[in-house]
Amino acid sequence: MIFRLVFCSTLAVVALFLHSCKSKQKSPEPVVQKKTTHPQKKKPHQVSSKSSGSDLERVLGLSSKEIKKSELYSFIQDWYGVPYKYGGCKKSGVDCSCFTNILYEEVYHQKLLGNAADIYKSVEKISLQRAKEGDLVFFKINVSYVSHIGVLLKGGYFVHASTSKGVIVSSLDEAYYKKYFHSAGRVKTHD
Repeated sequence: MIFRLVFCSTLAVVALFLHSCKSKQKSPEPVVQKKTTHPQKKKPHQVSSKSSGSDLERVLGLSSKEIKKSELYSFIQDWYGVPYKYGGCKKSGVDCSCFTNILYEEVYHQKLLGNAADIYKSVEKISLQRAKEGDLVFFKINVSYVSHIGVLLKGGYFVHASTSKGVIVSSLDEAYYKKYFHSAGRVKTHD
């Protein structure tokens, strides 16, 4: 009986730990090598995980010049298609919280620490109507706590590391993300 109770408790703790999007590393090692990718067939409101600049141009209404000029969109283009890896913090594999941490450090020169739930606790909560490009979006996916994070872009899109597709741009209007959307947040020093 005691063994069964300990076993069940251990299983619950392991499940909780594995369900949160958590980074194991705090200081990512950037990789200079850029992946060569080819566009794939896309679902509506979603940019392929094997995106090119033309996908960002088409979906977000940006010119290639605007992408190159923007630290944010250049960063996104550089990380497109990086596969998801739980606890990953490199271009060989990254999870949602580490991707957000790296983006914030390289684009906004601010450090965010911890997993999606930790970051959620540290930001100012704002309505989605008040949110602007660069603010954070949080999701509770099949759990009662924040388990996923992304960075808001123009036009209701956001960039994130999806468990199934890696680094991708998705629309907040997609039924899946509408269902699990929890809150928007602003890093207190982010303008």
